[in-house]
Amino acid sequence: MSLDFGKVAVLFGGHSAEREVSLRSGKAVLNALLRQGIDAYAIDPKFDDLLQLKQLNFDRVFIALHGRGGEDGVIQGFLSTLDIPYTGSDVLSSAIAMDKSKTKQIWQSLQLPTAQYRIIIKEAFDPAQAEQILAGLSGIAIVKPVSEGSSLGMAKVSTAKELIKALTEAFKFDQTVLLETWITGQEYTVSILNGKALPAIRMHTNNTFYDYQAKYQSTDTQYYCPCGLEQEKLAELNQLAVDAFAAIGCRGWGRVDFMLDKSGQWYLLEVNTVPGMTETSLVPKAAKEAGYDFDQLTIEILKQTL
Repeated sequence: MSLDFGKVAVLFGGHSAEREVSLRSGKAVLNALLRQGIDAYAIDPKFDDLLQLKQLNFDRVFIALHGRGGEDGVIQGFLSTLDIPYTGSDVLSSAIAMDKSKTKQIWQSLQLPTAQYRIIIKEAFDPAQAEQILAGLSGIAIVKPVSEGSSLGMAKVSTAKELIKALTEAFKFDQTVLLETWITGQEYTVSILNGKALPAIRMHTNNTFYDYQAKYQSTDTQYYCPCGLEQEKLAELNQLAVDAFAAIGCRGWGRVDFMLDKSGQWYLLEVNTVPGMTETSLVPKAAKEAGYDFDQLTIEILKQTL
Protein backbone atom coordinates (compact mmCIF):
# COMPACT_ATOMS: atom_id res chain seq x y z
CA MET A 1 0.00 0.00 0.00
CA SER A 2 2.85 2.39 0.77
CA LEU A 3 4.21 1.73 -2.75
CA ASP A 4 0.86 2.75 -4.24
CA PHE A 5 0.66 6.06 -2.40
CA GLY A 6 4.33 6.94 -2.06
CA LYS A 7 5.21 9.68 0.40
CA VAL A 8 2.12 11.31 1.91
CA ALA A 9 1.88 14.65 3.73
CA VAL A 10 -1.03 15.17 6.11
CA LEU A 11 -1.68 18.90 6.36
CA PHE A 12 -3.35 19.97 9.60
CA GLY A 13 -3.33 22.72 12.22
CA GLY A 14 -2.82 25.90 10.24
CA HIS A 15 -3.75 29.45 11.18
CA SER A 16 -7.56 29.48 11.14
CA ALA A 17 -9.99 29.85 14.02
CA GLU A 18 -10.63 26.10 13.62
CA ARG A 19 -7.01 25.18 14.33
CA GLU A 20 -7.76 23.08 17.42
CA VAL A 21 -10.32 20.96 15.58
CA SER A 22 -7.94 20.58 12.64
CA LEU A 23 -5.17 19.33 14.94
CA ARG A 24 -7.48 16.60 16.19
CA SER A 25 -8.60 15.65 12.66
CA GLY A 26 -5.07 15.58 11.30
CA LYS A 27 -3.66 13.47 14.10
CA ALA A 28 -6.46 10.94 13.66
CA VAL A 29 -5.85 10.77 9.89
CA LEU A 30 -2.08 10.52 10.30
CA ASN A 31 -2.37 7.69 12.82
CA ALA A 32 -4.81 5.84 10.56
CA LEU A 33 -2.42 6.05 7.60
CA LEU A 34 0.57 4.98 9.69
CA ARG A 35 -1.37 2.00 11.04
CA GLN A 36 -1.74 0.83 7.45
CA GLY A 37 1.94 1.10 6.67
CA ILE A 38 1.70 4.27 4.60
CA ASP A 39 4.75 6.56 4.55
CA ALA A 40 2.87 9.54 6.04
CA TYR A 41 4.15 12.69 7.73
CA ALA A 42 2.60 15.54 9.71
CA ILE A 43 2.89 19.04 8.21
CA ASP A 44 1.53 22.08 10.06
CA PRO A 45 1.48 25.25 7.91
CA LYS A 46 1.70 27.37 11.06
CA PHE A 47 5.24 26.11 11.70
CA ASP A 48 6.40 24.22 8.60
CA ASP A 49 7.58 25.68 5.30
CA LEU A 50 5.17 24.29 2.70
CA LEU A 51 7.79 24.52 -0.04
CA GLN A 52 9.33 21.44 1.56
CA LEU A 53 6.44 19.45 0.09
CA LYS A 54 8.21 19.69 -3.27
CA GLN A 55 11.74 19.74 -1.94
CA LEU A 56 11.21 16.55 0.08
CA ASN A 57 9.45 14.81 -2.81
CA PHE A 58 6.02 14.27 -1.33
CA ASP A 59 3.79 12.39 -3.79
CA ARG A 60 0.41 13.48 -2.48
CA VAL A 61 -1.33 15.41 0.27
CA PHE A 62 -4.21 14.59 2.60
CA ILE A 63 -5.76 17.94 3.51
CA ALA A 64 -7.10 17.99 7.09
CA LEU A 65 -7.02 21.78 7.42
CA HIS A 66 -10.34 23.33 8.45
CA GLY A 67 -11.40 26.91 7.79
CA ARG A 68 -9.38 29.67 6.16
CA GLY A 69 -6.26 28.56 4.35
CA GLY A 70 -7.47 24.97 4.23
CA GLU A 71 -11.01 24.95 2.85
CA ASP A 72 -11.09 28.21 0.89
CA GLY A 73 -9.02 27.25 -2.16
CA VAL A 74 -5.75 28.78 -0.92
CA ILE A 75 -3.92 25.54 -0.13
CA GLN A 76 -5.58 23.87 -3.13
CA GLY A 77 -4.16 26.55 -5.43
CA PHE A 78 -0.71 26.22 -3.85
CA LEU A 79 -0.68 22.44 -4.27
CA SER A 80 -1.95 22.74 -7.85
CA THR A 81 0.95 25.09 -8.62
CA LEU A 82 3.38 22.54 -7.16
CA ASP A 83 1.63 19.83 -9.19
CA ILE A 84 1.04 17.70 -6.10
CA PRO A 85 -2.25 15.72 -5.97
CA TYR A 86 -4.46 16.43 -2.95
CA THR A 87 -7.66 15.15 -1.40
CA GLY A 88 -11.02 16.84 -1.77
CA SER A 89 -12.41 19.64 -3.89
CA ASP A 90 -10.47 21.85 -6.30
CA VAL A 91 -9.61 25.55 -6.00
CA LEU A 92 -12.85 27.02 -7.35
CA SER A 93 -15.32 24.74 -5.57
CA SER A 94 -13.42 25.06 -2.29
CA ALA A 95 -13.52 28.86 -2.53
CA ILE A 96 -17.24 28.92 -3.35
CA ALA A 97 -18.24 26.43 -0.65
CA MET A 98 -16.30 28.42 1.95
CA ASP A 99 -18.48 31.45 1.19
CA LYS A 100 -21.98 30.67 2.48
CA SER A 101 -23.55 33.54 0.54
CA LYS A 102 -22.08 32.49 -2.82
CA THR A 103 -23.11 28.89 -2.14
CA LYS A 104 -26.69 29.95 -1.46
CA GLN A 105 -26.82 32.10 -4.59
CA ILE A 106 -25.79 29.13 -6.75
CA TRP A 107 -28.33 26.86 -5.06
CA GLN A 108 -31.05 29.45 -5.54
CA SER A 109 -30.24 29.77 -9.25
CA LEU A 110 -30.79 26.01 -9.58
CA GLN A 111 -34.03 26.06 -7.54
CA LEU A 112 -32.48 24.04 -4.74
CA PRO A 113 -34.21 24.80 -1.41
CA THR A 114 -32.47 27.23 0.92
CA ALA A 115 -33.80 29.63 3.56
CA GLN A 116 -34.60 33.29 2.90
CA TYR A 117 -31.51 35.36 3.62
CA ARG A 118 -29.79 38.72 3.58
CA ILE A 119 -26.10 39.60 3.24
CA ILE A 120 -24.75 42.28 5.59
CA ILE A 121 -21.44 44.02 4.87
CA LYS A 122 -19.75 45.56 7.91
CA GLU A 123 -18.89 48.95 6.40
CA ALA A 124 -22.41 49.38 5.00
CA PHE A 125 -24.39 48.24 8.06
CA ASP A 126 -26.57 50.89 9.73
CA PRO A 127 -27.77 49.80 13.20
CA ALA A 128 -30.87 51.92 12.69
CA GLN A 129 -31.98 49.42 10.05
CA ALA A 130 -31.73 46.41 12.37
CA GLU A 131 -35.45 46.20 13.14
CA GLN A 132 -36.39 46.48 9.47
CA ILE A 133 -33.82 43.85 8.47
CA LEU A 134 -35.14 41.43 11.06
CA ALA A 135 -38.75 42.02 10.03
CA GLY A 136 -37.79 41.11 6.46
CA LEU A 137 -36.58 37.73 7.75
CA SER A 138 -39.83 36.83 9.54
CA GLY A 139 -38.66 38.31 12.85
CA ILE A 140 -36.23 35.60 13.91
CA ALA A 141 -32.90 34.96 12.22
CA ILE A 142 -29.57 33.22 12.58
CA VAL A 143 -26.38 35.23 12.13
CA LYS A 144 -23.46 33.54 10.32
CA PRO A 145 -20.05 34.89 9.29
CA VAL A 146 -19.93 33.89 5.61
CA SER A 147 -16.49 32.26 5.68
CA GLU A 148 -16.21 30.58 9.08
CA GLY A 149 -16.90 26.99 10.03
CA SER A 150 -17.61 25.04 13.23
CA SER A 151 -20.49 27.48 13.94
CA LEU A 152 -18.00 30.15 15.07
CA GLY A 153 -19.56 33.60 15.39
CA MET A 154 -23.11 32.30 14.95
CA ALA A 155 -26.11 33.42 17.00
CA LYS A 156 -29.90 33.29 16.99
CA VAL A 157 -31.59 36.71 17.22
CA SER A 158 -35.18 37.91 17.62
CA THR A 159 -34.80 41.62 18.50
CA ALA A 160 -32.99 44.55 16.93
CA LYS A 161 -30.75 44.81 20.00
CA GLU A 162 -29.79 41.13 19.74
CA LEU A 163 -29.12 41.51 16.02
CA ILE A 164 -26.77 44.47 16.51
CA LYS A 165 -24.90 42.62 19.27
CA ALA A 166 -24.64 39.41 17.22
CA LEU A 167 -23.43 41.28 14.13
CA THR A 168 -20.79 43.06 16.20
CA GLU A 169 -19.49 39.66 17.30
CA ALA A 170 -19.78 38.10 13.84
CA PHE A 171 -17.84 40.99 12.26
CA LYS A 172 -14.87 39.95 14.42
CA PHE A 173 -14.69 36.81 12.29
CA ASP A 174 -15.69 38.22 8.90
CA GLN A 175 -16.42 41.53 7.21
CA THR A 176 -19.45 39.95 5.51
CA VAL A 177 -22.21 38.23 7.45
CA LEU A 178 -25.14 36.10 6.32
CA LEU A 179 -28.53 36.43 8.00
CA GLU A 180 -30.98 33.58 7.46
CA THR A 181 -34.60 33.20 8.47
CA TRP A 182 -34.68 30.94 11.51
CA ILE A 183 -35.96 27.44 10.69
CA THR A 184 -37.58 25.45 13.47
CA GLY A 185 -37.07 21.77 12.92
CA GLN A 186 -34.52 18.99 12.91
CA GLU A 187 -30.94 19.16 11.62
CA TYR A 188 -29.49 16.49 9.35
CA THR A 189 -26.19 15.99 7.60
CA VAL A 190 -25.27 13.84 4.61
CA SER A 191 -21.67 12.85 3.95
CA ILE A 192 -20.57 12.42 0.34
CA LEU A 193 -17.89 9.92 -0.65
CA ASN A 194 -16.92 9.32 -4.29
CA GLY A 195 -20.10 10.95 -5.56
CA LYS A 196 -22.47 8.93 -3.38
CA ALA A 197 -24.40 9.76 -0.23
CA LEU A 198 -23.43 7.89 2.93
CA PRO A 199 -26.12 7.16 5.56
CA ALA A 200 -27.67 10.41 6.81
CA ILE A 201 -27.27 11.52 10.43
CA ARG A 202 -29.78 13.43 12.52
CA MET A 203 -28.32 15.60 15.27
CA HIS A 204 -30.12 16.62 18.44
CA THR A 205 -28.84 19.15 20.95
CA ASN A 206 -30.41 20.89 23.93
CA ASN A 207 -28.55 24.06 22.87
CA THR A 208 -30.33 26.74 20.84
CA PHE A 209 -28.72 25.24 17.74
CA TYR A 210 -25.93 22.81 16.79
CA ASP A 211 -23.14 25.21 17.79
CA TYR A 212 -19.42 24.82 18.56
CA GLN A 213 -20.11 23.66 22.11
CA ALA A 214 -22.63 21.05 20.92
CA LYS A 215 -20.22 19.80 18.25
CA TYR A 216 -16.98 19.55 20.18
CA GLN A 217 -17.55 19.89 23.92
CA SER A 218 -20.98 18.60 24.91
CA THR A 219 -21.54 15.06 26.11
CA ASP A 220 -25.31 15.48 25.69
CA THR A 221 -25.47 15.92 21.90
CA GLN A 222 -27.20 12.92 20.32
CA TYR A 223 -26.55 11.46 16.87
CA TYR A 224 -28.98 9.17 15.08
CA CYS A 225 -27.62 6.99 12.28
CA PRO A 226 -29.73 5.52 10.75
CA CYS A 227 -31.53 8.84 10.98
CA GLY A 228 -35.07 7.44 11.23
CA LEU A 229 -36.53 8.97 8.06
CA GLU A 230 -39.01 7.03 5.95
CA GLN A 231 -37.46 5.63 2.78
CA GLU A 232 -39.08 8.14 0.42
CA LYS A 233 -38.00 11.13 2.52
CA LEU A 234 -34.51 9.69 2.91
CA ALA A 235 -34.17 9.23 -0.86
CA GLU A 236 -35.24 12.85 -1.30
CA LEU A 237 -32.59 13.99 1.19
CA ASN A 238 -29.83 11.92 -0.42
CA GLN A 239 -30.61 13.22 -3.90
CA LEU A 240 -30.65 16.81 -2.64
CA ALA A 241 -27.27 16.28 -1.00
CA VAL A 242 -25.69 14.87 -4.14
CA ASP A 243 -27.22 17.64 -6.29
CA ALA A 244 -26.15 20.40 -3.89
CA PHE A 245 -22.60 19.03 -3.70
CA ALA A 246 -22.35 18.78 -7.48
CA ALA A 247 -23.84 22.26 -7.98
CA ILE A 248 -20.81 23.83 -6.28
CA GLY A 249 -18.46 21.61 -8.30
CA CYS A 250 -17.25 19.71 -5.25
CA ARG A 251 -15.52 16.36 -5.63
CA GLY A 252 -14.10 13.45 -3.69
CA TRP A 253 -15.59 13.80 -0.26
CA GLY A 254 -17.42 16.30 1.92
CA ARG A 255 -20.60 16.93 3.84
CA VAL A 256 -23.88 18.76 3.18
CA ASP A 257 -25.96 20.10 6.09
CA PHE A 258 -29.75 20.47 6.14
CA MET A 259 -32.74 21.56 8.20
CA LEU A 260 -36.12 19.81 7.96
CA ASP A 261 -38.90 22.15 9.09
CA LYS A 262 -42.16 21.10 10.73
CA SER A 263 -43.99 21.05 7.39
CA GLY A 264 -41.53 18.54 5.95
CA GLN A 265 -39.63 21.03 3.77
CA TRP A 266 -35.88 20.57 3.34
CA TYR A 267 -33.55 23.57 3.52
CA LEU A 268 -29.89 23.43 2.51
CA LEU A 269 -27.53 25.08 5.00
CA GLU A 270 -23.97 24.70 3.74
CA VAL A 271 -21.30 22.44 2.24
CA ASN A 272 -18.18 21.37 4.12
CA THR A 273 -15.34 20.44 1.74
CA VAL A 274 -12.93 19.35 4.53
CA PRO A 275 -15.21 18.05 7.30
CA GLY A 276 -13.99 16.96 10.71
CA MET A 277 -12.05 13.69 10.74
CA THR A 278 -11.71 12.88 14.41
CA GLU A 279 -12.71 9.37 15.42
CA THR A 280 -16.11 10.74 16.53
CA SER A 281 -16.77 13.25 13.73
CA LEU A 282 -19.86 13.06 11.53
CA VAL A 283 -18.27 11.68 8.34
CA PRO A 284 -16.63 8.75 10.17
CA LYS A 285 -19.97 8.05 11.90
CA ALA A 286 -21.76 7.87 8.54
CA ALA A 287 -18.95 5.84 6.97
CA LYS A 288 -19.10 3.33 9.82
CA GLU A 289 -22.81 2.81 9.16
CA ALA A 290 -21.92 2.22 5.50
CA GLY A 291 -19.36 -0.42 6.45
CA TYR A 292 -16.11 1.57 6.46
CA ASP A 293 -14.04 1.72 9.63
CA PHE A 294 -11.95 4.85 10.21
CA ASP A 295 -8.81 3.43 8.62
CA GLN A 296 -10.72 2.28 5.53
CA LEU A 297 -12.33 5.71 5.22
CA THR A 298 -8.96 7.49 5.18
CA ILE A 299 -7.78 5.15 2.42
CA GLU A 300 -10.93 5.75 0.35
CA ILE A 301 -10.34 9.49 0.60
CA LEU A 302 -6.62 9.20 -0.18
CA LYS A 303 -7.38 7.00 -3.23
CA GLN A 304 -8.92 10.09 -4.83
CA THR A 305 -5.38 11.45 -5.35
CA LEU A 306 -4.25 8.49 -7.47
